[in-house]
Amino acid sequence: MLSSIIKLAQQLIDKPSITPNDVGCQLILIERLKKIGFNIQKINSANVSNFFAWRGKGKKTLAFSGHTDVVPSGNIKLWHYPPFKGSLHNNMLYGRGAADMKGALAAMIIATERFVDQFPDHQGRIFFIITSDEEGKAKNGTIKIIKYLMNHKEQINYCIIGEPSSYRKLGDVIKNGRRGSLTGLLIIHGIQGHVAYPHLANNPIHSTIPIINILLSKIWDTGNDTFPPTTLQIVNIRAGTKKNSNLIPAILQMQLNFRFNNISTENQLCKQVENLIKEHGLSYNIKWFLHAKPYISYTGTLTNTVITTIKHYQKITPKIETSGGSSDGRFISYMKSEIIELGLINKTIHKINECTNINDLYSLSLIYKKILESLII
Repeated sequence: MLSSIIKLAQQLIDKPSITPNDVGCQLILIERLKKIGFNIQKINSANVSNFFAWRGKGKKTLAFSGHTDVVPSGNIKLWHYPPFKGSLHNNMLYGRGAADMKGALAAMIIATERFVDQFPDHQGRIFFIITSDEEGKAKNGTIKIIKYLMNHKEQINYCIIGEPSSYRKLGDVIKNGRRGSLTGLLIIHGIQGHVAYPHLANNPIHSTIPIINILLSKIWDTGNDTFPPTTLQIVNIRAGTKKNSNLIPAILQMQLNFRFNNISTENQLCKQVENLIKEHGLSYNIKWFLHAKPYISYTGTLTNTVITTIKHYQKITPKIETSGGSSDGRFISYMKSEIIELGLINKTIHKINECTNINDLYSLSLIYKKILESLII
């Protein structure tokens, strides 16, 4: 079983599927699912590859959700092993996507193959929701599959997303929600001039510093039982030119990002920022981009089953969190499904030398199969 998981994970890692390009990963998954009786519906959109697969009959449906796309490798020279060649060393599988999330995809597929072989007449349906647009803009990915399912009056009772939720030990953290993401692109207008005559100019850098101090010290909310407090990070500031040190710039450009919970709304956050700028009498333009709204899934049968299964195999009780970036769970939540994100350790995701322990691949596949047995037999 372990060798099968490793081989499949390597086949996927070997494909340089930098978002939104799938580069044949989904064909590998589709062929394996077809062999065990899954029906396949491709739902491609623009330059994004998506598919929906289903098997079985019954009132209860368990879906596996995942993505075949990965982030760029970064500087290849810094990798110990080629990023797009799954390499084994000291029980670690190296390669871009090993942890996020081609390893989990391999664990899902092998778990499902073993489950179907053991229970070919299972009561209940198994879905796969797979996209190549999770790491990028996510405009043509899982959301397109969910719209297709909703238009066809489909229902998903339970959904497992294979995102790398674990921190130090496989299964120590699972997630039942995520914060929202809101970006602001701000331009502060000043008056350009000579640095020796500041009284004839208006330096937008100086004007913006008090605002930055207030933004960074402000408590937006205090969080609640399910979400941590809303946070703000300034991720980019640009003004002036490197070529001339005698010039007071005309504008300052700043990019900021909120990760917000279900207490603060995007409209409230936008207004607070803009009101602060107005109070300081600055001339400005700002554009807001809502990348994701926060979502939270209810705690029910799936959550309890996942906790019980992790206790059985890993001998730990997982923490339930909503930390981290956004995920495709925000789209699946439209179907009122119970959602749990459960995957590999996230220590190396998006980093140089991304890797995962092969024993974790084995354990994760066992956990996925046991969850199927608990909910779909």
